[in-house]
Amino acid sequence: MNKSLKVTLLAALAVTLVACASTAVQLSTLREQSVSSADSAPDVKDYVGKRPGQHALIARSFPQQPPLVPHTVDGYGIAPGDNSCLDCHISDEFKGKKMPKMSDSHFLKASMAGAEPAVDMQRWQCDSCHVPQVDAKPLVDNDFKG
Repeated sequence: MNKSLKVTLLAALAVTLVACASTAVQLSTLREQSVSSADSAPDVKDYVGKRPGQHALIARSFPQQPPLVPHTVDGYGIAPGDNSCLDCHISDEFKGKKMPKMSDSHFLKASMAGAEPAVDMQRWQCDSCHVPQVDAKPLVDNDFKG
């Protein structure tokens, strides 16, 4: 390398180091307490509705929002082969009570005439989009209007 190139690179390096040092800021915590303090788990919150069918549906905040679950899902099996949600929501009536039916978008089209449509197995994990609601105050202020 020729001497002028080395001098130019060293000068650029020196300018970069000085610029970085001059803009360095003292880091501080984003928390209101020391980073070394232990995190505490949040309190367990109760679900809005204890039992299915005992609570009104939750209004949607925006178009195309997946319906929210107004009851507890503790103890419900949600797996590809055993999905407790389908026990009630595969049709629009369960034991004489009206229930929200799974959307047609969750079914595969029947391949033969007269055959019942089958549940699309890419849609088996209901709680990915349909989330149960707990009775909790918001963590941050929110002025969203649906």
